[in-house]
Amino acid sequence: MKRLFDDRPFRILTVLDCHTREVLATCARTNFRAYQVTEELDRLVALRGKPASIRVDNGPQFAGRMLDQWAYVNKVELDFSRPGKPTDYAFIEAFNTRLRSECLNASWFLSMADARVRIEAWREDYNHHRPHTSLENLTLAEFADQLRNARKLSSTLGQSPGQDQSPPCIRFDPGHLMGQVKR
Repeated sequence: MKRLFDDRPFRILTVLDCHTREVLATCARTNFRAYQVTEELDRLVALRGKPASIRVDNGPQFAGRMLDQWAYVNKVELDFSRPGKPTDYAFIEAFNTRLRSECLNASWFLSMADARVRIEAWREDYNHHRPHTSLENLTLAEFADQLRNARKLSSTLGQSPGQDQSPPCIRFDPGHLMGQVKR
């Protein structure tokens, strides 16, 4: 759990797109309730559309009725990790390690507002300014733009979203999100 300079703890909800690897949200709060998680998901759905599924850990913010109801209403599958098996979602664990080492451990946060600003700036840098060798040195934002353009081209050629005529690195799927609250 990260702490402010006055030793008050806070948590971070991290939401990643499994396909593009973009970090969609890094929400810092002193605590998280299920309704706050669903509010953030509603915000992301308004920006990006509904995912096919959301991979989550077994924290109380995710295991309650509120998220289950949200998923049912939105027709989104919840994919829970097995208790005690962080390797189920190694990508988000690796991301959270990077967030912790590059941002959280390297910063001294004066307030929650300061933490939110710095963490958001780090997220923007991670998505828009860091090339990834696994994506042929594209940034995550460039890769996501490439995917969106391929989807547009596909729709103009009359393909349905289920017909994948793209290169192997680009798939036409609705995307999957991963969410986790780091303590």
